[in-house]
Amino acid sequence: MNWQSDFINNLHWSDTIINKEGKERVAAKIAEKVKDGDVLGVGSGSTVFMALFAIAKRIKEEKLNIKAIPTSVEISMALTNLGIPMTSLYEHRPDWLFDGADEVDPNRSLIKGRGGAMFKEKLLISSSPVNYIIVDESKLVDRLGSKFPVPIEVFPLALLHVEEELKKLGARELILRPAKGKDGPVITENGNLVIDAWFDNIPDDMELRIKAITGVIESGLFINYNVEILMA
Repeated sequence: MNWQSDFINNLHWSDTIINKEGKERVAAKIAEKVKDGDVLGVGSGSTVFMALFAIAKRIKEEKLNIKAIPTSVEISMALTNLGIPMTSLYEHRPDWLFDGADEVDPNRSLIKGRGGAMFKEKLLISSSPVNYIIVDESKLVDRLGSKFPVPIEVFPLALLHVEEELKKLGARELILRPAKGKDGPVITENGNLVIDAWFDNIPDDMELRIKAITGVIESGLFINYNVEILMA
């Protein structure tokens, strides 16, 4: 039995894709940047998903030799479906990365992590010399935390300790992220939980202060990273 034909070959994006035409245009721009021999860091989100189809088309038509480092299981499946070879940080450093974001402020600082993959996304962004972040106008904010909470990946046994420490940092509301396709909370690919933390004020050192809490694996704050914003 060819299980891939039943599962991976029928893979599609789980939610409605908002601003599809704009995302298709920026996906095409991302695909244009691909050069033979590139190692790509591939983030998460619907625009990333669409860009992979445009990249796969170029690979097929131009016989390009590229490799991709994915940040999530769904993107790994998409790469398999499209025949794009995968690699890892054990073997390669990305030449450049493309990813989405939930919020972008005027200083190009970000909130990411609605998909729950902020640890791998931050690892890849930190490893890549060039990072393209794809957003539409709805993701632009004057202040981080205006529209979305800060996702925080937490080791399960540390949940109550992290909750207490986040309140000390000024969190006004903390929500243990519930799952949609299963009972109980979201479980990340690393086997951890996700707290969505609302802050009225996010100073420049908040990312470091959250990361310093014992039990925090990573947060969705990306402050002062080397990123270039592409508008969909």
